[in-house]
Amino acid sequence: MCGIVGGVTQRNVLGILVEGLKRLEYRGYDSAGVALVEPTGDLTIRKALGKVSELQKELADKPTRGNLGIAHTRWATHGKPSQANAHPHYSDHIAIVHNGIIENHEPLREQLSADGYEFITETDTEVIAHLLHKVYEQEQNLFSALQKTVAQLEGAYGLAVISSREPERIVAARSGSPLVIGIGIEENFLASDQMALRQVTDRFVYLEEGDMVDLRRETYSIVNRTGETVDRPITKIAEADEVVDKGHYRHFMQKEIFEQARVIGNTLQGRIGQHKVLEQVFGTSAADIFDQVQRVQIIACGTSYHSGLVCKYWLEDWAGIPCDIEVASEYRYRKVVVSPGTLFVTISQSGETADTLAALRLAKELNYLASLTICNVPNSSLARESDLVFMTQAGPEIGVASTKAFTTQLVSLQLLTIVLGRRHQLSAEREAELVEALHSLPSLCEEVLSLDPEVLEMSEHFSEKHHSLFLGRGPQYPVAMEGALKLKEISYIHAESYPAGELKHGPLALVDSDMPIVAVAPNNDLLEKLKSNLEEVQARGGMLFVFADKDAGFKNNGSTKVINLPHVPASLEPIIYTLPLQQLSYHVAVLKGTDVDQPRNLAKSVTVE
Repeated sequence: MCGIVGGVTQRNVLGILVEGLKRLEYRGYDSAGVALVEPTGDLTIRKALGKVSELQKELADKPTRGNLGIAHTRWATHGKPSQANAHPHYSDHIAIVHNGIIENHEPLREQLSADGYEFITETDTEVIAHLLHKVYEQEQNLFSALQKTVAQLEGAYGLAVISSREPERIVAARSGSPLVIGIGIEENFLASDQMALRQVTDRFVYLEEGDMVDLRRETYSIVNRTGETVDRPITKIAEADEVVDKGHYRHFMQKEIFEQARVIGNTLQGRIGQHKVLEQVFGTSAADIFDQVQRVQIIACGTSYHSGLVCKYWLEDWAGIPCDIEVASEYRYRKVVVSPGTLFVTISQSGETADTLAALRLAKELNYLASLTICNVPNSSLARESDLVFMTQAGPEIGVASTKAFTTQLVSLQLLTIVLGRRHQLSAEREAELVEALHSLPSLCEEVLSLDPEVLEMSEHFSEKHHSLFLGRGPQYPVAMEGALKLKEISYIHAESYPAGELKHGPLALVDSDMPIVAVAPNNDLLEKLKSNLEEVQARGGMLFVFADKDAGFKNNGSTKVINLPHVPASLEPIIYTLPLQQLSYHVAVLKGTDVDQPRNLAKSVTVE
C-alpha cells in the first residue's frame, strides 16, 4: 500500500508518473519509486526513501525517460521503510508495483528460494515479482503469466506490471485493492486513485473485483475473474474539480477544519426542505427499502466508526429503531446473526476501506434487507457495490486525520435517521424541529470556529504532556473518542476516551496534575451528572479543560480552563462540539512540530486489512 500510477504513452511518461505520485501524497507513505522501459529497451528503476521530492532529486541525479512506466508510493506493510523495500520491485526484465498484503508469501518465498531465486528485500511484493518471472519463463506472455500468478496468491492486491520484453503494455490485476484506468488520446493510464490522473484525463474505467487489464497505448482489454472479456462503463468526471492546495492555510488539516461550515451546507443543499428531509435523495428505490427497515447494522473503521456510534444514539432515541454498530475488522471474523428487516450501513470517507468493503461483501451473502453506504468519493468500490448510496459533499480531504468527512458523515447520518424515523416514532413536528436546527448548522459552525484563538491558547497546556484523557456522556462520548483519536494521530500524545461515568471504575487512578482531562459539556439533561464526575477529577488534583455551553455554569480557575460555546439544539451538539476538539489537536501538533498532514505510520485510505 499506498499509491500506484502507470502509463503507456507516445511521450515521455516520467513527468506524468511523478505528478501522479505527488497527487497521491495525501494518502501517506514512506518511500517512492518509478520503473521505466527506456527507448534503448532497458528497464530502469529509481527509488528514494521519504517524500516524492527525494525521488525527484534521485531522478535529477540519474535521469531516465521512456514511454512505458509504473510508479508507487509505499506505506510499509511487509518490511521496514527503506530504499531497498520501496517499490517498484523487479525480477530480471519484469518490474512490479503492488498495493495490498499477500498472506501466503512465506511458503511462496521458500519455494522460490528452493528454485534458485535470490531475495534482496523483506517484502511480499518481491515474492510476486519472482513468481511472475518464473511463470513468464513458461508462458512467454506477460498477461497470461499474470493470470497464472495471481491464481497462486492469497490475500489482497492491486498489481501493475511492465516488462522490457513487452514494451508496449502494462498488465494489472485487482483483488481487494482498487485500480482505475484513465483513458487518454492515443495513450492510456492506470492508478489506484483517479485523482492521480486528473491532470491527463477526465475519462475513467473502474476495475471490478477480480478484474485484470491488458493496457496498451490505444486500446485496453479487461478480463473478469472467470476469464471472460468484459466491458466496464466509462465514467466522465466533471472538470469542475476542487483545487487541491492549502490556499492561505499552513496545513491541509487547518484548511479542512475551516471548510466545515461550507461543506456541511453543501451536504444539506437540495436534501432538506423547509420542514422535512427529501426522501428521494437516498435513491429511487430507497422508499420501498426504508418501509421495511426494523433494525440497522452499522459497519465502519476509525473516525467513521465514531460517527456511527453517534448515529446509534439518534436512531434509538429519535426513531425507536434498534441499532448495532461494529468495527469492520471485528465484524468480518465472527458468526453474525441477522435479524429480519435489517439495513446494512457502511461508512467510509474513501469508499475503499478494505475491512469495510470486505464486510459489505460478507453481508451480501447474509440475509440483510439491503445495503447503504455513506461515503465521500463517487464511483468508489463501496458506492458501486451497495444498493443505496448517500454521498457526503466534503470535497477532497487531503489531511490524513479526518475532519470535514466526519462532520459531513454526522449530517448525512442525521438525515438517514430522520427519514427512517418518520416511519416509526418520529413525528412531523419533531422532524420539523430537527430540520430547522440543520438549517442553522453552517452559521453555528462559523461561530464556533471563530473561537480558534482561544483554542490555540488552551493548546499550550498540552504540548509538553505525554498523556491525556477525554470525557463525555451520551452522544458526546463518541465525540470524546474522536477528540482523543485526533490528538494521538497528529500530536503523538497518548490519549484515551471514557464515558465520564466510568472514571471511578479505573481511569481515576491515572489522574494527576500532569494529565490534562478534556471534557465535552453541553447544557443538556446529563450536565449535572457530568459535573459530578469532573468534581472527582478536581478532588484528585487533575487539570480540567472544558468545552462547555455558555450557560452550563463552568468557571475558569486555577485547575479549570473553560472555552464557552454557544447554546445549540441538542441534535447538533455532537457536530458542534467536535470542531474545537479538532482545533485543539491541530494546534498541539503544530506546537510539537509534527507532520500534521501526514503523521507517521498512518495512511489516508487504508486499503489493506
